[in-house]
Order: sequence, then structure tokens, then C-alpha cells
Amino acid sequence: MKNRFMIVAIAALLALGTAAPVLAQGGPLRLTITDGVIEPLPFAVPTFQAETAGAEQVASDISQLVAQDLSGTGLFREIPQSAYISQMGAFGAPVAYPDWRAINAQALIGGAVAVNGDQLTVKFRLYDVFTGAELGEGLQFAGTVGGWRRMAHKVADAAYSRITGEGGYFDSRVVYVAEEGPKDNRQKRLAIMDFDGANVQFLTDSSTIVLAPRFSPSGDRVLYTSYESGFPRINLLDVGSVTNRQVETAEGEMAFSPRFSQDGQRVVYSIANGGNTDLYMSDLNSGGSTRLTNAPSIETAPSFSPDGSQIVFESDRSGGSQIYIMPASGGEPRRVSFGEGRYGTPVWSPRGDLIAFTNQNGGQFHIGVMRTDGSEERLLTTSFLDEGPTWSPNGRVLMFTRETQGAGGTSALYSVDISGRNLKAVPLQGGASDPSWGPLQP
Repeated sequence: MKNRFMIVAIAALLALGTAAPVLAQGGPLRLTITDGVIEPLPFAVPTFQAETAGAEQVASDISQLVAQDLSGTGLFREIPQSAYISQMGAFGAPVAYPDWRAINAQALIGGAVAVNGDQLTVKFRLYDVFTGAELGEGLQFAGTVGGWRRMAHKVADAAYSRITGEGGYFDSRVVYVAEEGPKDNRQKRLAIMDFDGANVQFLTDSSTIVLAPRFSPSGDRVLYTSYESGFPRINLLDVGSVTNRQVETAEGEMAFSPRFSQDGQRVVYSIANGGNTDLYMSDLNSGGSTRLTNAPSIETAPSFSPDGSQIVFESDRSGGSQIYIMPASGGEPRRVSFGEGRYGTPVWSPRGDLIAFTNQNGGQFHIGVMRTDGSEERLLTTSFLDEGPTWSPNGRVLMFTRETQGAGGTSALYSVDISGRNLKAVPLQGGASDPSWGPLQP
């Protein structure tokens, strides 16, 4: 559509932090980006219509969560219902566009909800107020009443994608390490949550130390490091059945820092043996393994490129911890980090264009991003301890661990846009660390 919302250009502009106007073609819509800051697009989400008796509460809950998802990106600003001149009529009825233009709504989301027993049906439409036209076709989602949050996230994802031209990330989950107790005796167990901190479920108990969970590309399995045997070994957990098995490595070797390949069939990880730490890759089906590095240095925190052809990792082969890239089959690595301080925990963006990392310099920790050749490095956060970034499914947002200082310090999960904007804590009860963001749910 010629006059569709022109936030499509935001991705490239925000990633580079440039200043530029974004104009709607032939329309009054205008978004201005200045030094990586934009004026959020005003939108309205009238309470969805309840099409059956008893659907009123879930209709209200869904429309509120849709608004919360979009506002939480920092790209959108919800117009409060107290400013409305009129309400939406029945689903699909003609829209009184002048009333919405009068309150400066640029996007309008209409929806309807029906409840039949335990079954829930949600319909929605998205309107471009200034052009007076529907943006895309209406959609319908069906599920159970208990799954209403997922359907709200799906509506928000569809609206976000149509407006920005990017994929959504609301209907996704994050696996992480849930923490309890004092800093010198912290209990840790694996947990999984919705991207916004809701629906927390525990996957392991706290009887043994668990570290660095990593989602599979399909979101059905998790790799993590366990100290159940007294030294680090890699476990593979099935999320649905909550059963796990150990990934085969040589007896007596300490294996840690695992991550899936994009096809989910291979795992790359570190093995410490005889005072040396190198990268290995194993086939999860055959159990066969290949040594990828062989150097008198510490190689760890590997991450595949989206196409599976390369691996980015952390190494101290140059004297201090830096970021290197090498072919996934092994070979001579090339260094890509050259800024001040130490670099670690590199993770390749799902878009393939950026690498996120942790930087330690001048007594502070930072989460940053750089191009895959090391250029255009930008530090997005600064704190006593920020570490371990993980990418949203669309490559727009990073989640990471932030720990506060002192004996009473606690760990929490934070997220930040790749522009450095919209830094915020993920609302969780208790401490949390080591997040790994999974894909959009099917």
C-alpha cells in the first residue's frame, strides 16, 4: 500500500543512530528520528468487542495487553481512552475516521472476542487513520481461554509487523536462571517465561548449580551447563516433557558454554582439559565430535552465524579477552574487536548483520553491538555489571543480566533496543540471570 505507515525505515536508521525524517508518501504521517530518538507513533486500542456473554473481561484484558506490548517497544504511544471522541462499533463496521484523526491517532486497532466454554476466538483489524483505509486483512486466532495472553501477543505481533515491516517478538519465551538466596549461597534453577516476565515455569530444581541455558532454534529444547556430577557437563532438556540427557563428551572433561547450530542438529561448546580450553562441535544424533581450535589460550562463548557457516567466540589468545570469528568447520580465526577493554559473550544477531557482546572497561560493564567486521561499535548500556546479551527473534531488542554492587547485590534481567533506547527491567519475582531468547512460538 502506497500510504502504509513509514516506520519501515526505522530499523536501518535506528541501527546506525542517524538523524533523518521519515515521511508518509502523499500523507500527513511524519516520524522524526534525531540521534537515534524517534517520536513514538500514537495509536488507539478501544476495548475489544465482546461477541458472547461472559467475554467482557477477557476482551478487556486482551486489548490492554496489546496496548502494553506496543507501548513497551518505545516506538508507539497509546492514546488513553479518556481522550476518545467515539468508540468502535461492531467488528467490521465502518470506522469514524474523523473522530480518530481529531485526537491524532495514526493507527487504530479494532478487535472482537468470543468465548464458548473453554474455547476463545479473537479477531482483529488494523487501520491507517490518516489514509482512512485498513492496513492488511483482518486476522482471527483461536485457542483456549487460559491462553488469552498468547493471542494478545499474536495480535500485537501482527500489528507491529504491519506497521514496522519487521517481524514481531511478543509471542516468544525466554529461558533463564532463576536465583534465590544471598550472594554467597545463591540457589539456582532453570526457568522459562513469556518475553514480558509472565507465566514463569521452573524446569529444574535447585539441588545443583545450573548455568547458561540456551534455546534451540525451534524452541523445544534447551542446552545448559550442569554441575550435577561435581564438574561442568552439558545437558539437553526437552521443554515439553521436562526430561533431559547429557550430551556426550569424553570422561573427565569439563564441558560448558554450549549453543545450538541453526538447524538444531549440532552443538558448539568449550572443553577444558589439561589446563587448556578449546572449542568443540558435536552432532546430537550421532554423538560424534570435532575439535575446532587447538591453541594455548582460552576459547569460549561460541555462537553460530544465522546461516551456520561461521562461529563467533571469545578468546584471550591476544593477551586479553577479545572477539574472533572463524569458519564453522574450524580454521584460522580473525579478530574483530579492537576497542578499549575486554570483550566477551558474543552473540550473532538473527538478522546476521550485528554481533552483540559484553565489554568491560574502566571498572564498568557494557552491552554493545558491532558489525560483523568489527566496525560501527556502539555501547548501549553502562553499569556495575551488565553481561550475557541475547537477541529477540527479530533482532530489534537485547535482553541481558544486570547485577547490583555489594554483598547484598541482586541479579535481574533487563532489555534495551539496539539503538540504546528503551532500557527497562523485566518484571520478575526474585533474582534472574543468563537469559536466552527463544523463537516466536508456532
